[in-house]
Amino acid sequence: MADIAKLIEEIKGMTVLELNNLVKALEEEFGVSAAAPVAVAAAPAAAAAPVEEEKTEFTVVLKAAGPNKLQVVKAVRELTGLALGEAKALVDNAPKAVKENISKEESDKLAESLKALGAEIEIK
Repeated sequence: MADIAKLIEEIKGMTVLELNNLVKALEEEFGVSAAAPVAVAAAPAAAAAPVEEEKTEFTVVLKAAGPNKLQVVKAVRELTGLALGEAKALVDNAPKAVKENISKEESDKLAESLKALGAEIEIK
């Protein structure tokens, strides 16, 4: 094994051009790139300040029908355009998505309509 201290002293005595040639020779010999650690070091800085996108699509989930199940079934039918049997199946199989990929305004309106009937709602 080479003497590390002796190797370091030799490197200290090299010119920039000689160091550049040494780096290139090491890269070729071992199939590596000296630039990789720089890119890795820059990645955590970018990850430290993530850009949070504003959510534009929401899903209204019926968690439970509550005490007024019949009124909730009727409301789900009206608000979604489902047939009576489909609306009843959705309410019976809660938690279930009532509407997916809708705007914030529409999701709030739908949630408020169902909450007024006693249903338990979650907006995702």
